[in-house]
Amino acid sequence: MGLDRGCTAGRRSGTGPLSVCFVAHNAYGALSRTPTSHIGGIERQQALVARWLTSRGWRVSMLTWHEGGPPEEVIDGVKVIKMCRRDAGYYGLRFFHPRWTSLHRALRKADADVYYYNCGDLGLGQLVLWCHRHRRTCVYSIASNADCETSLPFLQPLRERVLYRYGLGHADRVIAQTRWQARLLREGFGVDPVVVPLPCAELDGRDTALPQAPGGQSPRVLWVGRFSPEKRLEWLLDVAERCPQFTFDVLGAANDQSEYGAALMRRASSIPNVIMHGRVRHSEMGRFYRRAAVLCCTSVIEGFPNAFLEAWSCAVPVVTTFDPDNLVASRGLGWVGHTVEELAGQIGTALTSQRERQAAASAARAYYRANHAVEVVLPQFEGVLLDLMGRRAESRTSQ
Repeated sequence: MGLDRGCTAGRRSGTGPLSVCFVAHNAYGALSRTPTSHIGGIERQQALVARWLTSRGWRVSMLTWHEGGPPEEVIDGVKVIKMCRRDAGYYGLRFFHPRWTSLHRALRKADADVYYYNCGDLGLGQLVLWCHRHRRTCVYSIASNADCETSLPFLQPLRERVLYRYGLGHADRVIAQTRWQARLLREGFGVDPVVVPLPCAELDGRDTALPQAPGGQSPRVLWVGRFSPEKRLEWLLDVAERCPQFTFDVLGAANDQSEYGAALMRRASSIPNVIMHGRVRHSEMGRFYRRAAVLCCTSVIEGFPNAFLEAWSCAVPVVTTFDPDNLVASRGLGWVGHTVEELAGQIGTALTSQRERQAAASAARAYYRANHAVEVVLPQFEGVLLDLMGRRAESRTSQ
């Protein structure tokens, strides 16, 4: 699905530009580049793809929570249509009103050819129901391996599980990030997805100073993520205590106040070689990656971590407990460890062997350029949308 096809197909003859709507409740901050309650990898992906499609001539809209400003605004050519506030309405009733009702209103306002969703929750079912009723096309993109497991470990209320399963089984197209996700979906849900790699824009590499650990310069290990149990920041703190000769930079915070997050902060403050930077603007993250010797991932489950792609774009290898499609081990993009002791040992190897680290860094950069650069991935994504719209047009013609 090449670039030329997208350029020539960016408009429908006599009917104006093709249109796509991103249903992205939490993405306002990522698109507007302002700090909000939640900005993660999913939201940055949505903003990146929305801007790129706008640059290609698509009419792009995005539905988000109302987090201030006017009910509608245009940001980087993307029309933002705001639903209700996240906390609006009465507990127990807000599921129906104002959340579902405001979603319906926003979907009608968007009036798009294709609606795109990228979160494994009940919103997928709500969107698919609306799209089928109004004869619109819906594309769902998997965000985490947990969304491909039949147990659906992160969806506890029955209504969430029912709506998600309905949406997954009835979306017009499902996009997986990895071959492993595709296998889980086929075997567990009877869904046959298309695999499209995640895109990642190269980070700003400004060479600005970072705080140094006590005692002066030392090799740096970077950890990026939110403070939640599945991310296991406590493992990194265990590693830091075992490796006092290295500096550990931690970027991130908890999305909500919790004793778990508070306990991590208290413990981290007592470890002298750990520096907690809190939330950092995405535009400032390049300097942290480029000063790091390795990125460390301690997660028990992921999809395809955006942090991996950001690190690899800066030629920074990873030391990780999670290895999507066995790429890290098979492609030499870093080192894999399954326990705290193994992580500490692999970090020691990476930071003391310049030859091995340089080889992994070169492999990581080359893999990123060949598989995840924007100009490589997004034409594939656009091709999925165009293919679906062509099939829907043929279906309508034959009816």
